[in-house]
Formats: sequence, structure tokens, C-alpha cells
Amino acid sequence: MTAQATGTDILDVAREQVLERGVPLTHEQVVAVLRTDDDRLEDLLALAHEVRMRYQGPDVEVEGIVSLKTGGCPEDCHFCSQSGQFTSPVRSVWLNIPQLVRAAEQTAATGASEFCIVAAVRGPDERLMAQMREGVAAIKAAVDIEVAASLGMLTQEQVDDLADMGVHRYNHNLEAGRSYFPQVVTTHSFDERLDTCRMVKESGMELCCGGLVGMGETIEQRAELAVQLAELEPHEVPLNFLNPRPGTPFGDLEPMGSSDALRTIAAFRLALPRTILRYAGGRELTLGDLGTRDGLLGGINAVIVGNYLTTLGRDPKEDLALLDELQMPIKALNETL
Repeated sequence: MTAQATGTDILDVAREQVLERGVPLTHEQVVAVLRTDDDRLEDLLALAHEVRMRYQGPDVEVEGIVSLKTGGCPEDCHFCSQSGQFTSPVRSVWLNIPQLVRAAEQTAATGASEFCIVAAVRGPDERLMAQMREGVAAIKAAVDIEVAASLGMLTQEQVDDLADMGVHRYNHNLEAGRSYFPQVVTTHSFDERLDTCRMVKESGMELCCGGLVGMGETIEQRAELAVQLAELEPHEVPLNFLNPRPGTPFGDLEPMGSSDALRTIAAFRLALPRTILRYAGGRELTLGDLGTRDGLLGGINAVIVGNYLTTLGRDPKEDLALLDELQMPIKALNETL
């Protein structure tokens, strides 16, 4: 039975279980949190913020991202305008090494400690791996910033190569819970994604693994994603909110409401008390300025600044000013090692 069914308040349960003992919420408990009424939202966010402060502290990790290879991806992720299978207006573009270095320098100038190189591919071929080797070396020679990567599904040899290059964190999202995944992607499986995530963890690189919400999943399936991420124990979870892209199968979905988005942030924090929880794509559309503030006071402790891969983000100066106002210091580079 749920906490509500037994007459026990789910926030009281979460306070004792997560805040006091550090034990993540179960699937059933996450569902109960996602079903809390709007008049409990302020209390829920305050509890999630307490959990964040106890287990993560006040610092916020800031990251910038750039697309090394944009568009023309063979996969059919239904939310993504970079798929070559859809009519979305994203053309295939490759960056050169000087452009990568310049983007890394611009990211470092915001105070960010991490720069993530992303490519729209099923997995990297030798051309992409060669460009990564050259690009990572050039970035490390030019600027003091950690380099992360997101290049799709990997072989063991590619995992080892990236670790040898000095890539310290690899992003590969689950995207959706196992039960809803076939409604989101048909060209590869949930288990193929898990295989890459497990190899990354075993390599010693940090694993960044999150997903998207607001793609038509049920509350139970949203909770399933949170719990399956908790089972994987990534170093970081980027939380994306669907920003419907024209020409994609999910292009006509309505964006998630702000209250549901904030409930989701709090629920993920209570399911992942010791994990970095990062604002990623879609927050500008779903939450706006006020909601962005509420999320930072409701469990979020990392942000991507600037633009995303195919959508515009907030001006980095706005995010940095908000962090300063909230007295949330940017995590120093040496604290991310």
C-alpha cells in the first residue's frame, strides 16, 4: 500500500527515511510524491532542498556543452530533432578543432568547471574518435577545464580510449524507464544503453546518466525512471523536460506544466539524495525564470549554462546572477576531480 493509503503522510515518510537516514525513496514512494497536491508543493520543495544541502552542500556545478557533430543521426529517438529519420530542420554539421577550443574557452570564462563534447551518432566511428583525441588534447593544452563526452553507445575499446584521452565523465542517458523506452526509441534497446553505462562506470570515468520527462509517460513510468537511475548509481543525473521539436514524433505534445516539473525535480532528489542533479534541456520553456529559482531551492545542484544542442538556453549571466543571489557558490574545478 502507498503511504497515503495507510494514512501516513509521504513527506513525513521522506523526511525520516531520506533526510534523516539517507535511504532513497522506493518506486511506490516516488509515485506518492509525484501525486502530492499543489498545496503541498512548497513543503515538498523545501524538504528536497534540505536533502540536497545535507548530502550535496550549497555548491552548484556549472557545465557548458557543444555539439561536435550535429544532425544526421541514424537513431529514431522520438524527442530529438537531430535524427536523420525525421523532417526536423537540423542539418548535419561538424566543428573543427579551433572551434572546439574556442567553445571550451568561452565555457571556462563563465566559471564552469566542465565542458561536454556531444555528437549526434549511434556510436563513434574512427573519424569521430580521432577528432576526440585531437580535440581533447587541444582543449587541455589551452584551458583549465574538465572535459566530458557524449558520443552514443560505446564498445569496450572506445571506453578505454576515452579514459586514456583524459575524458573524466561520460554522458549516456537512459532517456525513459524500461517500460516506456520502446515508445521513445525503436532503433536500439534499453539494455544497449545500460551496457554502455556499466562499461563507463567500470572504466573509472564518472557516469552522467539521466533522461527526459514529459514525453507522454505515466506518473508510474516517471517514477520508474527515477528508481532505475538510482539503481545504476551514476555520479550525475541531468534532468531534461521535453521541449517539443517540430517534425519529431513528439513534436505535438504539450510541454509539462511547471508544478509537475517541480514535483518531478523534488521526487528525483528524494530518489537520488547523494547524486548531482542537473538542470538540462527544456527548463526555460517548462519553468521560466521563477520556476528555475524554485528548482534550485527544490533539489537541483548543477546547471548547464548557455544553449543546448538544438534549443536555446538562458543567458549564462542570468544563471550566474541567480546563483549569486541565492548564495550558492559555483563548485571549484579542483572539487570536481
